[in-house]
Amino acid sequence: MYIIFRCDCGRAVYSKEGVASKKCVCGKNLKVKERRIIAMVEEADKASDMVRELQEEKYGGAYFTTADKIPNKR
Repeated sequence: MYIIFRCDCGRAVYSKEGVASKKCVCGKNLKVKERRIIAMVEEADKASDMVRELQEEKYGGAYFTTADKIPNKR
């Protein structure tokens, strides 16, 4: 079972049930027991997909491009 919650920075994070703490990519150590649970899922790939959906919902979809297509601001 995997637990999905948010860090104080707003990023969605998932952790295996029973884990005491999880480190967010922002660098903050989170105590899983103290977090408000958004969802619980059975498999890691479903947890990953749900985190991706929550991130896209909050920040918009990710897009990839090549460096030559980025405008030069100098």
